[in-house]
Amino acid sequence: MRLARAALSVAAVALTPTLLLTTPAFASDTIGTSSTGAVTASDSIDPTTPVSEMSDDDVRVAILRIIADPATGRAVRAAAQAAMDGTIADQRYFLETGRRQAQAEDDRVAVARILYLAQQNGSKAVVRQASAALDAGTPEALRAFLETGYRLAQAEDDRVAIARILADPATSDAVRVAAQAALDDGSPEALRYFLEHGRYEVSA
Repeated sequence: MRLARAALSVAAVALTPTLLLTTPAFASDTIGTSSTGAVTASDSIDPTTPVSEMSDDDVRVAILRIIADPATGRAVRAAAQAAMDGTIADQRYFLETGRRQAQAEDDRVAVARILYLAQQNGSKAVVRQASAALDAGTPEALRAFLETGYRLAQAEDDRVAIARILADPATSDAVRVAAQAALDDGSPEALRYFLEHGRYEVSA
């Protein structure tokens, strides 16, 4: 598993960072549609409608919207395009099953990329949680990490980083006040903002 994960991490580094922003919902028997100007067909598709109850035209429109959505990952887009090149049965299969499988592939690459970067940065909590998601290997575990686990693990690493800044006797009073304020706030966003911007703003 470790060798496979290492190989996947190397491959993931070569892919674009947009994979990290890809978070479409899983499609089981229903399909959500993302509105885009590239699709001119009816906008009346109900996202809660089961695929089995959608017309052939609505099925094609739903897939075209997925293809046109800039947030769609490589594997999902490739599977969607293959479905459009096939029969209506292929297209319905994509919405009911294929999209979820392809999304898991995109998610796996995204998690591997996060793991690789976390290893380079020494982010222990992110490494631990990303590794756990990859070891579990299920679509649900991968998606849960990307939607929730990554943010919380990064916050854990950020708290450690800020605590080290506070413990450093060379830290200025202004930076110390800003660091403590970030810890007191406690939100992942406040912690990240301090490390990426806040500490430099008060030092300027």
